Amino acid sequence: MAIKRVGIIGYPIRHSASPAFQQAALDFRGIDAKFEAWVVDPGDVVQWVANQDRTDLLGFGVTVPHKQDIMKVLDYVDNDAATIGAVNTVVVSEDQRLLGYNTDAYGFLKALHEDSDFTPAGQHVLVLGAGGVSRAVCAVLLREGVASLTLANRTVARAEALLVDLNSEEAEVDAVSIEPNLLKASLSTKGPITLIVNCTSLGMLHGPDEGATPIHGELIPSNSFVFDLVYNPAETPLMKLAVTAGAKTLGGLSMLVYQGTKGFQLWTGMAAPLDIMMAAAKRAVME
Repeated sequence: MAIKRVGIIGYPIRHSASPAFQQAALDFRGIDAKFEAWVVDPGDVVQWVANQDRTDLLGFGVTVPHKQDIMKVLDYVDNDAATIGAVNTVVVSEDQRLLGYNTDAYGFLKALHEDSDFTPAGQHVLVLGAGGVSRAVCAVLLREGVASLTLANRTVARAEALLVDLNSEEAEVDAVSIEPNLLKASLSTKGPITLIVNCTSLGMLHGPDEGATPIHGELIPSNSFVFDLVYNPAETPLMKLAVTAGAKTLGGLSMLVYQGTKGFQLWTGMAAPLDIMMAAAKRAVME
């Protein structure tokens, strides 16, 4: 029997810790499969899928920038992913259909509850970036009952479209420019921000903006909590600014592993060994 394939697609993908912790889980469960990272250029995801031999493919994870484009080629999208408008996990069924899920929402909320003890209900939140993972984050925060959500992005129209898609009627929502002066002016008219979530790739190791931060330190309140979904490096430039400002911080590694446990279960039908996966992910980031 041929070894099974499973992996993750994205651009860039060199930074990804997913192959390390997913392979560790596959080996621990005795599953004869190899987890790989596949570079897929922006705009090429439809052609990449068309070129795949699905006979030995269990499925694949999806990261930046393909979480919305991948939906064009799927045979099925579950309700949660459809509501969010983004897919980060694709399963190849026994009849070789492509099934799409979103496990980012699960991973984000689990990280909030278990690694920060932060309760979103009634909080004033700033979310940075309006890509695929931002859709999951905003959907969770609105579902959990935040008082307000400010979504900052370079292209305001994209942030506005995201908020329209999520159709919140309970919380005060607003789309603003992430440009420093405009963002500062906008936030000055709102209540104190207690949670900042970075959904951009700014500060990511081996990325095009490796040393950058999405916002200036002066915009980080001392009593706030900064959750940077970038997980490599372990302490991002944004997290360093937040510590200097006196804020609490959390990097994105735990969210990555939590969402990965759901993906593992979907691909294999077996329980994910969380401890094994978390340890392997931490080793990968430290290397």
